[in-house]
Amino acid sequence: METTVELHTAERGQGPLALIFLHYFGGSAKEWQAVTEQLAAKYRCIAVDLRGHGNSPAPESGYSVDDMTDDVSAMLERLRVSSFVLIGHSMSGKVALNLASRQPVGLQQVLLVSPSPPHPEPIPDKDREDMLKTHGTEQAAIKTFENITAKPVSEADRQQIITDNLRTSKVAWDAWLTLGSKEDIADRMSRVVVPVSIITGNADNALSPEVQPELTLPTLPNATFELLDGSGHLPTYEMPDALTNFILKKIAG
Repeated sequence: METTVELHTAERGQGPLALIFLHYFGGSAKEWQAVTEQLAAKYRCIAVDLRGHGNSPAPESGYSVDDMTDDVSAMLERLRVSSFVLIGHSMSGKVALNLASRQPVGLQQVLLVSPSPPHPEPIPDKDREDMLKTHGTEQAAIKTFENITAKPVSEADRQQIITDNLRTSKVAWDAWLTLGSKEDIADRMSRVVVPVSIITGNADNALSPEVQPELTLPTLPNATFELLDGSGHLPTYEMPDALTNFILKKIAG
């Protein structure tokens, strides 16, 4: 069994309900800043750097979906989170669903943004190979930025997206592409008993909108699914106001 690591978190706001924000592959907690700024007046917002990403430790091993889930579970205990909503984006959508399948005390619901599906993620082999070979180069990071966004973002946000990509540890990067994204946790989804809501940009080139009805929704028959018109894979940067409204709508019930 791998040892959990103490994840770096960015926390703002307070309240009885905590919103736990998990980021995309090659991203960091910083992607949620424009969203948490709007939610912190009512909720305790905790944005998390997963292991090997952002400012969290990057151990030499332990990057399975279960390992990442264990880290988040330990973080919730350390920060004494008692009532919470899990909000997972892309890679961490799979982590959020895995944690939900464990039925942790206090979990109210799961909100997913373009999540990696419970089944193996359909990344073409050539794309996997290219990402493995070129990670750590600015040219590749810029190319990734251009591929995963469909709407203009500020220069500061563009630089943050590229910086987060480049500072993702090689071991975390390689492990997700070769192992984590290929994991199949679909048989655990019957144990997810809280409401699940999914939103995906209809211009998402990283995880096509068709992935959700084909690979995610069949495992979660009670989940809801909607499209965000005009957004690519990073609505946290491209359409933060619309994403915040989605979160507020779901929390309000």
